[in-house]
Amino acid sequence: MKKNILIVVTSANQINSEKSTGLWLSEFAEAYIEFSKQGFGITVASPLGGKTPIDKNSLSTDLPQEILDTEQFLADTIKLDEVKAADYDAIFLPGCHGTMFDLPDNEKLQSLLRELYEAGKIVAAVCHGPAGLVHAKLSNGKYLIEGKRITAFTDTEEKAAGLDQFMPFLLESKLRQAGPIFVAAPDWNDHYEVDGNLITGQNPQSTRSVTKEVIAKLN
Repeated sequence: MKKNILIVVTSANQINSEKSTGLWLSEFAEAYIEFSKQGFGITVASPLGGKTPIDKNSLSTDLPQEILDTEQFLADTIKLDEVKAADYDAIFLPGCHGTMFDLPDNEKLQSLLRELYEAGKIVAAVCHGPAGLVHAKLSNGKYLIEGKRITAFTDTEEKAAGLDQFMPFLLESKLRQAGPIFVAAPDWNDHYEVDGNLITGQNPQSTRSVTKEVIAKLN
């Protein structure tokens, strides 16, 4: 039976009138490529649907061509409202700063996360992707991440990136308010946490590790 993965990406392209943002391409691409190699069905969805903005800072000249080639799968994403949780075995949230603006308060995303998690399916997120988990709650009213071991882009990494003052909140600090066991590695280290069917990665360097863990659980 073919496994199906839902990748949810941001639709937000602005931090403010001067600064643009979007999706961090490698966080999407590295996962997409590995899921494809496994023969998984992949659906790419976003809050608004259509073309996903890509953060220009993620487009360096030394990016492998196979990473750049995945941009085609971001040209016409499905609108999140059209997605049904029952169709998927896992959900994956790649990051970048766009997610900080349109994922935390997206009620459809929150319901998908709850349904998938409570069905014993995999919920995975990396870097700023866990912004989608900030307000996610279970049917019993508790935060999905309460008491769970998680990680995400840390406050020190945000400050090092120089964007802390432009964010609606600091991701690590906000996640901690929901009562998880937040585990941080030194800045820019490959680091991920697994707690049952919840898998989270700290930064772009952690994408492949999170992806491998998702694949291992699905197989």
